[in-house]
Amino acid sequence: RLRVPVVFLTNAGNCLRSAKAREVSQALGLEVSPEQVILSHSPLQLFSQFHQRCMLVAGQGPVEENAHNLGFKHVVTIEALRKAYPLLDMVDLSRRPKELPPPPVGFPTVEGVILFGEPVRWETSLQLIADVLLSNGNPGAELQEVPYPHLPILACNMDLLWMAEAKMPRFGHGTFLLCLESIYKKVTGRELKYEALIGKPSPVTYRYAQYLIQQQAEKQGWKAPIRRLYAVGDNPMSDIYGANLYNNYLKSAQQNQVQAGVKRSPQAASPQAEVSLELRNDCNNSVESCESILVCTGVYRHNGAVAKQTEETVFHGHRDFCFDPSLLQASHIVQDVDDAVQLAFKKENWS
Repeated sequence: RLRVPVVFLTNAGNCLRSAKAREVSQALGLEVSPEQVILSHSPLQLFSQFHQRCMLVAGQGPVEENAHNLGFKHVVTIEALRKAYPLLDMVDLSRRPKELPPPPVGFPTVEGVILFGEPVRWETSLQLIADVLLSNGNPGAELQEVPYPHLPILACNMDLLWMAEAKMPRFGHGTFLLCLESIYKKVTGRELKYEALIGKPSPVTYRYAQYLIQQQAEKQGWKAPIRRLYAVGDNPMSDIYGANLYNNYLKSAQQNQVQAGVKRSPQAASPQAEVSLELRNDCNNSVESCESILVCTGVYRHNGAVAKQTEETVFHGHRDFCFDPSLLQASHIVQDVDDAVQLAFKKENWS
């Protein structure tokens, strides 16, 4: 059992929290509870103002179950929408209906969109999400004008790339979001807006991690307040950027500023700001800093092309986050997670 409060923060979202906890437990040989795991979408349980709306959910894995576990009462999937409106999905010739289908009966009006992660059939999801936004949630209707502002969108995981078994990084959900934003802008001439962008590097996600860490410390009977967080990761564009952004957030929070480093319209910022305030009220303000520790066992390698590419500061982050090259500079660079843990122990004077 872990004696130091730890959370395992991942931008994965295509599984249940309990399944990820079992996976991490088996990999580490330690008992990791679901409460110690934060998936990209976990902070959505705080966005209660959307929980009663009918939400279209996109992604892979148990998207309906994840949505219900987060508190959303009414959800429809991309597949359910496609079956209700089979004429919308026309790219794949083999899936086009051979006969004109009857109009759907009783299909609910969509009131918002949750983007859990990259889907399998990008063309289907891009088309149907755009249809929902352009029709104000009634893709069978024909509107005279494109509604704007459009329906609220909650997006999880902004990673442009991620590292798998292939020698080069793979497209992530951030690439899918880039496609959706570009299509919407090209079709309507307007910017796609988000009610929330969560997952690393969002400050809301790191704030939620701090909240869970402090809960663990209380359960374990820690008397001394936690002053420092250590964020360990392999991706400078999400892990390190996010940890450094949150470090700035902590500094600005001490000066009564709710947000740091995120450019957003007041309308788009309000739900995210509400959640920040909610966490802030729930979370004691003992934490003063968040140190970023970069490991060389994933996206970042301390030599060769990948490291050089990172140093050239091509910004892979999301459009709505300002680019500051200093946020990519880790507080520490070590070889692997074990070295990162030993470093934290040394800095905290723990044996």
